[in-house]
Amino acid sequence: MEQQNYINRELSWLEFNQRVLEEVSYSGNPLFERLNFAAIVSSNLDEFFMIRVASVKDQILAGHDRRDPSGLNAEELMEKIMARAHEMVEEQYQKYNYSLKKALKKEKILISKEKDLKPEQWSFVEDYFNKNIFPVLTPMVVDSGRPFPLVLNKSLNIALLVEDKEDPNNIYFATVQVPSVLSRLVEIPSKGDSRTFLLLEDIIKYKLDRIFAGYHILEKACYRITRNADLSIDEEGAEDLLEVILESLRQRKWGAVIRLETEKKVDSRILERLLDELEIGEREVFRIPGPLDLNFLKEIASLKGYESLRYPPFEPMEHIALQNQESLFEAIREKDILLHHPYYSFAPVIEFVKWAAEDPRVLAIKQTLYRVSGNSPIIGALAQAAENGKQVTVMVEIKARFDERNNIQWAKRLETAGCHVIYGFPGLKTHCKVLLVVRREDDGIKRYVHLGTGNYNEITARLYTDLGLFTSNPYFGADASNLFNTISGLSKPMDMNRFVVAPFELRKKMLKLIHREQKNAQQGKEGKIIAKMNSLVDKEIIDALYEASRAGVVIQLIVRGICCLRPGIPGVSENISVISIVGRFLEHSRIYYFYNDGNENIYLSSADMMERNLDRRIEVMFPIDDGTIRNSLKQILDITLSDTEKARKLYADGTYKKVPKRGKEKISSQEVFATLGNTGIDRQE
Repeated sequence: MEQQNYINRELSWLEFNQRVLEEVSYSGNPLFERLNFAAIVSSNLDEFFMIRVASVKDQILAGHDRRDPSGLNAEELMEKIMARAHEMVEEQYQKYNYSLKKALKKEKILISKEKDLKPEQWSFVEDYFNKNIFPVLTPMVVDSGRPFPLVLNKSLNIALLVEDKEDPNNIYFATVQVPSVLSRLVEIPSKGDSRTFLLLEDIIKYKLDRIFAGYHILEKACYRITRNADLSIDEEGAEDLLEVILESLRQRKWGAVIRLETEKKVDSRILERLLDELEIGEREVFRIPGPLDLNFLKEIASLKGYESLRYPPFEPMEHIALQNQESLFEAIREKDILLHHPYYSFAPVIEFVKWAAEDPRVLAIKQTLYRVSGNSPIIGALAQAAENGKQVTVMVEIKARFDERNNIQWAKRLETAGCHVIYGFPGLKTHCKVLLVVRREDDGIKRYVHLGTGNYNEITARLYTDLGLFTSNPYFGADASNLFNTISGLSKPMDMNRFVVAPFELRKKMLKLIHREQKNAQQGKEGKIIAKMNSLVDKEIIDALYEASRAGVVIQLIVRGICCLRPGIPGVSENISVISIVGRFLEHSRIYYFYNDGNENIYLSSADMMERNLDRRIEVMFPIDDGTIRNSLKQILDITLSDTEKARKLYADGTYKKVPKRGKEKISSQEVFATLGNTGIDRQE
């Protein structure tokens, strides 16, 4: 019966993607933003299959029959995953076919088919095909001398049955890849103010007779595969971690096939051949009632001239504590500063590194980097600092999934500039967000620290909600130095003053904080926990929360994505509530609040409550000592918990539903934060 107390991780993730899918039909979202949400659902599913479903399939193939905390073994879980994923894709395409396309047509944006084209448009298509598409196509016929080709992960392809014109008894299977180097959307001339587009694969399908000269085209259908992209890295046996990662990246393109997407009306002979060659079963097939891979909707959403179909422009504000300051160092010396992104600009973080690079008093800069942007100004500033003779140490996590190649490139650039680059910690990922600047001042050496819940990435800082703290607190500075010495020296961390570091102490500390609230409640005192995170998966943490709930502790959880805890189970979790918010910005900040008999403790962290964060990553949780900032964080939690527009409440059966309003004020927490600005939250006067 205990197994009924937990929700399976993969099934919980699918429900998160369902909440993203709900935004596609939410009338309060502008049309182009709805297109973006539909595309995000597709890209989310791609990664889910490549990593999570691939892992489940590996367990099945290995004969792994152990049950997870929810009571499912790998085979049972796969059945549930496939059933739920098929439902989700059906709903996604219903929204595309019957809502999004109609809404686009109202805006005079047409995604056309062959039968809709006028003669003058056909002339354009013919010319475009001959000049732009035909030269880059590679048709491939499969026969005894030409084996079935290796199909690239996530590539769009067209499968065919072709008949030799000279010998009708010879029927072949053929395939052609839709070129990814060309735009998937091809705009064709239209009259008036309307805009007409054809999909690249449709143009190719119309011209297959040109591509396969000498053959009759009997059947044709688009298909797309998803491969296992979960890298397997033997770090312990690796002499050169960089080379191991690069080799794994090469292998990622050709992992086992996990999913096959085809057109809904695919010919049975084509499907049978694909299943045989790709070595998958019928349940891994998704017959799509529309264009495969809706990521192309992002291209439409990026069209110029449709500002009314997007969210109103949003410009992050400058924090009042940083206005009219001669230097960031002076402002941080004066008091701790909390930045709530994207509502407050990420620019001060970039400026902090740039100033440190140029300031003759700065002796050293040390920073962790997990995911950075394609043209990161922070990378440029760190390289400049090294060229200016400063000691620069950078921990670049080259095992950050799907950012491996990008991070390796940046690491090499930093090394060339003279930075001391650390590529990783054996057996662990470095996920903490720490920036340390050491400066010689009139009264001696002073350390300035920035700590964050999100990555040092100026692009995602405009899209994700995160928190960052600037401080010159000497205890934080000493802890930051200890942490970097641990990373560079591969030693167990020295005793920390204020930091709580995973995988060494964070699990133990979190359990201690939860048990303290439980003990207070058992003594008749008020017990309260509020936690905001991306995912709650770890069984030991969940069990501790259940015990605290049984003791009477009121627990309010804000979990954007995966939540394996079941709230509202009588006698187990009836004092626990869970909400999730999916909105314009991706909720990414981690805040942990404990009432502590009135002596409130609030921590920020880079870590979610997952086994990987607690046991297999270097993470940092740090307390907020400043009373004003603590009040700001309490306000953030209060406003988030009061959301009635974007919040979805998790029920004991694992379903999410809109938060009941029942006369409550209409509140969208993200809109509130966007308008508070310098008149409210984080004023810190």
